[in-house]
Amino acid sequence: MTADTVGGVWNYAIELVGALAPFGTQVTLATMGAPLSEDQRRQAEELNNLTVHESTYKLEWMENPWEDVREAGQWLLKLKDEVQPDLVHLNGLVHGALEWGVPVVVVVHSCVRSWWGAVKGGEAPKEWDTYKEMVTRGLQAADMVIAPTQAMMNQAESLYGPFRARSVIYNGRGQDSFRFGKKEPFVFSMGRVWDEAKNISMLAHIASDLDWPVYIAGDDRHPATGQSVDLENVHFLGQLSEKEVADWLSRASIYALPARYEPFGLTMLEAAMSGCALVVGKTESQAEIWGNAARYVDPNSADELRDTINLLIKDEFVRNIMGCRAVKRSHGYTADPMGQDYDHAYRQLLRQTAAV
Repeated sequence: MTADTVGGVWNYAIELVGALAPFGTQVTLATMGAPLSEDQRRQAEELNNLTVHESTYKLEWMENPWEDVREAGQWLLKLKDEVQPDLVHLNGLVHGALEWGVPVVVVVHSCVRSWWGAVKGGEAPKEWDTYKEMVTRGLQAADMVIAPTQAMMNQAESLYGPFRARSVIYNGRGQDSFRFGKKEPFVFSMGRVWDEAKNISMLAHIASDLDWPVYIAGDDRHPATGQSVDLENVHFLGQLSEKEVADWLSRASIYALPARYEPFGLTMLEAAMSGCALVVGKTESQAEIWGNAARYVDPNSADELRDTINLLIKDEFVRNIMGCRAVKRSHGYTADPMGQDYDHAYRQLLRQTAAV
């Protein structure tokens, strides 16, 4: 299995490896993007069915990645020869076209072209043509393409299809890590305030019009200038450990993420498991996941975001109902069903290969 260490795919991979343990599945995880953090290393060491091989090769969505992508492919094939896996599970999109010699699953967690459409409102520019070609080749060569929502699958197939086989498997989290604690009067969010897709900047800028303080787990420094941002009623918490995140979520009454693009959204799931009332961006994927268990806002309307949060702040009864709905809905996105679904997909491919 491959995974990058710089985004939500790491948490997904660790959760999935743990959920596959009851099926006797041993996983060799090849990481890319950046070295493991101390927290990530500790998470990996806690799993008996996991062996990690680290690298820092660039990922396909990074700037000028293609030499790294090629070298990463050579490294992965060499690792495959050493490990002799029954099946390869790729969480990146371009290496599906390599000569693996075993069944290959590629999971589309997100992609630049669907991101561009949602965030910038149009086609990705010409400099992404190589990305389009490489991703199309990788996905069409895979024995099975998996997406975390039907909305993401529809987008992926329209952009890069057709695929040989497709399946939707919802992401999951272990409920033991999150709890419904005594709620306190504050709004919580997680992510980089500069991330256009997460759209946390809109929450930060309407915070002065909210009756409760806003706490954001993330950095307040601009990635280009290094300057800190100082906004009224906003408290930046920096990078938090998983346990610190769980503590904040257990106490938060409202979790707000007015994302323009979020193909699944593990942070929303963690907030739901913690009993937060959810305020999320109105997108196809979020409506698919949360149904009536979240309040939806136009990601381009600061007024709608402000009014929706203030309504929940003022109405404790509605806020409690939304928190309970979120908890109930989150029960459908736990780690065990995710592990069962992936085990079924793996065995289906292995049976087909054996039959051929």
